[in-house]
Amino acid sequence: MAESYHAYMAWLEASAAGHVMRDTGVWTYAIVNLFHLIGIAGLFGAICVLDLRLLGVWRSIPLGMISRPAVNVAGTGLGLAAVTGVFLLATKAREYSDNPFLLPKFVFIVLALLNLVVLHLTPSWRAHRGRDLTQKEYRGLAIFGATSLVFWLGAITCGRLIGYW
Repeated sequence: MAESYHAYMAWLEASAAGHVMRDTGVWTYAIVNLFHLIGIAGLFGAICVLDLRLLGVWRSIPLGMISRPAVNVAGTGLGLAAVTGVFLLATKAREYSDNPFLLPKFVFIVLALLNLVVLHLTPSWRAHRGRDLTQKEYRGLAIFGATSLVFWLGAITCGRLIGYW
């Protein structure tokens, strides 16, 4: 497994994305990094608002009014962060492959996305735009909100620590 991981990282670094990031000047990296941060800000900002609402903040605002725009903004932010993240990783993929925070970052992202999928499959989530939810349903959704915050904060923390290792 470790051998295929390192082979993949070497391939990524040697790819067109890696060459573009290394060979087109410092501004390419700076701009891609800026868009990565914008993607993360959109993703986490929207997720934070939605998760706090799931935890009971802003109860006077119907969940359905927050969820639709928050999910759209978060999805756009995730897409932007993922695409730019591949380019940033390709810059020095072999060097990053031994960073102790890289794999945990990806694990946190996968866990956060699994949490999201399971949330969207719950009857409470499917019903939240069509009717008022019960207190029991809101308590169930709050668990997903808290879990989401933990996983996304874990991913962001690990991502930030990559730069310091």
